[in-house]
Amino acid sequence: MKAILLTNEYPPNVYGGAGVHVDYLSRELAKRIDVEVRCFGEQDLHQGRLTVRGQGVDESLFAATDPKLKSPLQALYRCIAFDARPMDADLVHCHTWYTHFAGIVAKISYGLPLVLTTHSLEPSRAWKREQLGRGYDLSSWVEKTALEMADVVVAVSSSMKEDVERMFAVDPSRVVVVHNGIDVDEYRRVETRARLARHGIDPERPYVLFVGRITRQKGILHLVRAIEHLDPEARVVLCAGAPDTPEIGAEMAAAVERIQRRRPGVVWIREMVDKATAIELYSHAAVFCCPSIYEPFGIINLEAMACRTAVVASAVGGIREVVVPEETGLLVPFEAVADGTAEPRDPGAFARDLAAALNRLLADEALRRRMGEAGRRRAEREFAWGAIARKLVAVYETVLARPGQGGL
Repeated sequence: MKAILLTNEYPPNVYGGAGVHVDYLSRELAKRIDVEVRCFGEQDLHQGRLTVRGQGVDESLFAATDPKLKSPLQALYRCIAFDARPMDADLVHCHTWYTHFAGIVAKISYGLPLVLTTHSLEPSRAWKREQLGRGYDLSSWVEKTALEMADVVVAVSSSMKEDVERMFAVDPSRVVVVHNGIDVDEYRRVETRARLARHGIDPERPYVLFVGRITRQKGILHLVRAIEHLDPEARVVLCAGAPDTPEIGAEMAAAVERIQRRRPGVVWIREMVDKATAIELYSHAAVFCCPSIYEPFGIINLEAMACRTAVVASAVGGIREVVVPEETGLLVPFEAVADGTAEPRDPGAFARDLAAALNRLLADEALRRRMGEAGRRRAEREFAWGAIARKLVAVYETVLARPGQGGL
């Protein structure tokens, strides 16, 4: 069996959970089947049964393009380039809307079965219009078209499966749940502290940690607002970079500046750090905080748990399938407004509730340790990549066994 995986992100160009997912999944799948990854970038890798081929873009074609339309139009350009090369595989497997158009064309033009993994859904990310303008209408159309013609939709959580079935005309029998995974050998607690020192972090002072992009989805601004309600002795490390837009980047900078004037011990690491640094940050944090307002799975919580760190997270989406309340962490109730933005109905109350949960764990070291150990056991038992890959190969086999797969 050979599968072609299509993705925007692949190392070294990884900025979100989907890129992490495809990185580990492709390597684990290649232990069982032939895998070719076609991705955005200049990658060129041949390693055993795994081949990775990056696809660049001719920037001169987009010199006059509206900045908000450039990203989605360049995605379509790369998708056509993906399909222009022979699709010599048994099936094509797409990750994120950026590659869905290539999947559509592969199904129609090559007759290949189409598998899609849903890492997020455009109807649940209305704030993307701030980033893409009318490009958000384009991304939404591509996603809807691909999902509704896919042979199988892989949801990364049961919550995501429910969303797919509610939002799109997809036969529930073609939606399966295969969770994200974690490399429990790589993500484990470390005792090294050198990378903390480089960023001015004192590991002897308990700190709350955030790791993620500066985007509405991740709820980072709600956590910044919650800081004023934290124990005055608490330290906070915000490892947050890659803002979606200049506007949210400026909003984040202003919010952090305000809180830093009011209290000491708030460290902002403005870049997306490497894996070794992230693991060191997770390992020495007192509590990891995930204040997302929308999260199909929330792999960052799993990374923290694998490093034996207790988690405080908003009770949304797939997070509820990862974090076990009162066992591996605390879940903060979340009620969204009904306008489709997913923003909290009462932002002030949400910030105070986040702070209350964080304060509870900051005040109880024994509880933090118990939750950290339980989180590690859960990561090992439920989310190792080997088990995830076996489930996905079984999905592939089921798709290929169906009569008349591929085409329309």
